Amino acid sequence: MYNSWAGILSEDLEGYHFEYQEEYISNDNSEPISLTLPLRKEKYSSKILFPFFDGLIPEGWLLEIVEKNWKLDRRDRMEILLVTCKDCIGAVSVEMMEDKSIEINE
Repeated sequence: MYNSWAGILSEDLEGYHFEYQEEYISNDNSEPISLTLPLRKEKYSSKILFPFFDGLIPEGWLLEIVEKNWKLDRRDRMEILLVTCKDCIGAVSVEMMEDKSIEINE
């Protein structure tokens, strides 16, 4: 948030996980990236992509353009998120990390 590294979103065989960075949580000015993902030290886990992140993905004709131009599978929400949300509207950006996790800046 405000150009601070807020947390890491990852995907594995068990689903999706989001964990706030300890440094981010310890800052008195930190705010949650979403009301559905309040600040906490414990990792969030879900079988489906968290609605907050899924809501960042384009819809309708814009999603069709993304699928066609980058040859992406509409069902691969993580891949679409990585391709389309490096500089999305709002305070959050999603960037690939070297270890294939995703860094969330807000």
